[in-house]
Amino acid sequence: MQATANSYVEKKKGILYFLKRDWMLYLIISIPIIHTFIFKYCPMGGIVIAFKQFNPMVGIFKSDWVGVKYFKQFLSDSTFWNVFKNTILLSIYNLLWSTPMPIFFALMLNEVRSTRFKKTIQTISYLPYFVSTVVMVGIIFQILSPTTGIVNHILSLFHIPPIMFMGESKWFRTIYIASGIWQGTGYSAIMYFAALTNIDQELYEAANIDGAGRWGRMIHITLPGIMPIIAVMFLLNIGNVLQVSFEKVILMQKPITIDVAEVINSYVYKRGLVGMDYSYGTAVGLFQSIISFVLLIFANKISKKLSETSLW
Repeated sequence: MQATANSYVEKKKGILYFLKRDWMLYLIISIPIIHTFIFKYCPMGGIVIAFKQFNPMVGIFKSDWVGVKYFKQFLSDSTFWNVFKNTILLSIYNLLWSTPMPIFFALMLNEVRSTRFKKTIQTISYLPYFVSTVVMVGIIFQILSPTTGIVNHILSLFHIPPIMFMGESKWFRTIYIASGIWQGTGYSAIMYFAALTNIDQELYEAANIDGAGRWGRMIHITLPGIMPIIAVMFLLNIGNVLQVSFEKVILMQKPITIDVAEVINSYVYKRGLVGMDYSYGTAVGLFQSIISFVLLIFANKISKKLSETSLW
């Protein structure tokens, strides 16, 4: 009865009471909400440019309506399909390597018994994430330089001639993925470290009594314990599968590697902004967003059926 009475009183107080009582919490949460609304939702009104012959002199709404002209144009463009293929390949390789590496790193570090060593490694692994893309690409060029790079210096010790890593198309994807793993593994593992702390320690004690070794505990307790967060992170990565890092690709591109280095984001930038073909660039960007959205819904449904874990 007391609980029911309290619930009734809480409802009668109304929203103003809770706003006054928890104003600090509402203020904190309002900042990301306002940011998301202004920078994510408000610009969506510009999508209409994809269906118009946009003229900056007359504005969006006074520009001539052309329907799906630009969608037909890029879908029939052989250059676009090469760009789309490059984006898909980079995204798949990145998904296959960048998704399991943080999990493996978190599992291995979780088995370390020295707290000081574990914290030191964690801190060191986070640092590359905070290195700017420009600096990171500069480091890559220095390390892989055919004249002064340490990699080619090591190869020369084995009488292997210098390799133009940044000047050969076959190395572009490997370098892109490897540098992404180096930069993002530590930071991406934070979610898995947090999930590992929530696993009931009594399960490990029971496994020890039953004679389970480290690998046995990892396979039968640790992995199932973090499986929900693995599923959620995988779904979020699926949603960004076509969002290849624009800055990194642009900085790593060279005319000689453009056949494998041109992706949708860089293509939209060059065609839409540099080439001032705004409607075409918007149409390609909208197509990219629709594909990503469809993939996210599809992956979410599969995850919900197989593991009962989903985003909604």
